[in-house]
Amino acid sequence: MKALVLSGGKGTRLRPLTHTGAKQLVPVANKPILWYGIESIVAAGITDIGIIINPETGAEIQAKTGNGERFGANLTYILQAEPAGLAHAVKVAQPFLQDSPFVMYLGDNLIQDGLESFLQQFHDNGSDALIMLKSVANPTAFGVAKVSAEGQVMELIEKPQIPPSNLALVGVYVFAATIHEAIAQILPSARGELEITDAIQTLIEAGKRVDARQLSGWWLDTGKKDDLLEANRIILDDCSATAIKGDIDDQSQILGRVSIGTGSRILNCTIRGPVVIGQDCHLENCFIGPYSSIADRVKLVEADLEHSVVLADAQVVGVHQRIVDSLIGQRVHIREAPRRPKALRFMLGDDSQVELTP
Repeated sequence: MKALVLSGGKGTRLRPLTHTGAKQLVPVANKPILWYGIESIVAAGITDIGIIINPETGAEIQAKTGNGERFGANLTYILQAEPAGLAHAVKVAQPFLQDSPFVMYLGDNLIQDGLESFLQQFHDNGSDALIMLKSVANPTAFGVAKVSAEGQVMELIEKPQIPPSNLALVGVYVFAATIHEAIAQILPSARGELEITDAIQTLIEAGKRVDARQLSGWWLDTGKKDDLLEANRIILDDCSATAIKGDIDDQSQILGRVSIGTGSRILNCTIRGPVVIGQDCHLENCFIGPYSSIADRVKLVEADLEHSVVLADAQVVGVHQRIVDSLIGQRVHIREAPRRPKALRFMLGDDSQVELTP
């Protein structure tokens, strides 16, 4: 079995951050979102993985993620020249996939469940497709499945006004090679894309076996700022552990689960976990509150930060009011003028510079 990870989206919902970088490389708990999916695939025993990239961010993804050695996998990068839909991505990847069954994993999704039991169900049932579903409170915002009592998919409806269920499609699928024939039969949708839901519906109408399975754990789509912050919170809650590799002076206080990378210096700070701090950071006279992730080479001086994600090489200096619920891009500089509001909220793209004035 092979895998196909889609990492070609432009990340319009995370702009301005994604004007200068790939959304799949934005870190959650200091690890690129894309890597969580690759690790999950490898944990399920699949090591031959294709990565769909686009012309704008593909080189960055390839440089950061490498050839797969770090994951124990072999990565093949596949260029999708235009954003023409998920089914189009599969079509572009057909020379790589050939006749192999495969997992398709959207690179900005995170799921808690392992893939092993899903793959076992796919093999045991001899499915042509297996889709993953999660009950949601607002099914009109998603692709929704109508499922029989036996767990077979009867119909897929994209953003229905009257949903037949509250079961939304998660961005992880398993397909047999029959999906290629189905994709060859569909036409672009109203938005000009080849939709994977149309291809799956074609399988259903052809009498092929399309099964469904509900996730038992969480599912996170990290396409927007608040979703990404929530993903950061959940990952830190589930996965973080205390690991102090940097230097901490006697005036600092570390509470709860806190990870501090090699070469980082903590001077007169209070850090209340769960928090992860990368390598070669400098924190001085700071309070770092729970659910914060601070990437490598960040400088924080006289800063009060909570429930936020700070990307590499950013600086926050002399900001004496609390920064909360913020996503701060690479190389951003924030400094404060004399008069200050009570609270600050930011979403700043890479290379931004902010000066707060009265």
